[in-house]
Amino acid sequence: MKISEIKELSTKEIAERIVSEKEKLVRMRLNHAVTPLENPILITEARKTIARLNTELRSRVLTENK
Repeated sequence: MKISEIKELSTKEIAERIVSEKEKLVRMRLNHAVTPLENPILITEARKTIARLNTELRSRVLTENK
């Protein structure tokens, strides 16, 4: 997910997306532990997506508090 796509989402949608992405990441890690994924880079991409979402959410919280 690109930064431009994240900025279009509302704050509530970002929070929901973080939860769903974290659940997806946990499932991928468990599946990878049992049987290796075809593309293990997907785990890294999921972590980066979560980080981007958290960064945008934190940015919005800070601008609201000013």
